[in-house]
Amino acid sequence: MKHGAGYRRLNRTHEHRKALFANMAGSLIEHEQIKTTLPKAKELRPIIEKLITLAKRGDLHARRQAAAQLKQDAYVARLFDVLGPRYKERQGGYVRILKAGFRYGDMAPMAIIEFVDRDPEAKGAADKARVAAEEAAAE
Repeated sequence: MKHGAGYRRLNRTHEHRKALFANMAGSLIEHEQIKTTLPKAKELRPIIEKLITLAKRGDLHARRQAAAQLKQDAYVARLFDVLGPRYKERQGGYVRILKAGFRYGDMAPMAIIEFVDRDPEAKGAADKARVAAEEAAAE
């Protein structure tokens, strides 16, 4: 019987998996597109869909539930201020998974997971702002 086999273990303990998906969800919220392995992307999809549904609700309890799952308050703020209103009218299907070939080192199947109506400027915006601030401070 296959009881309790409803998810991929990814060769990690429960705590490691929980931390992995918290970090990946935060990166996806920040950059709106990330590249990862196909099994990780497929496991991340339901997690991020539930977070977007919480953001659509937008009340304090939903914000606290999202904060319990995500690592940083900046991710929670972006989730509720940007992504929640963006998908207010959409009934689901907030992310897409695109297959992206195989990784060179170990031939692992790779995938790109992204939001459907993503903002192309969001990818790397925080890093660009950080580098610009460092250059301004150095001068």
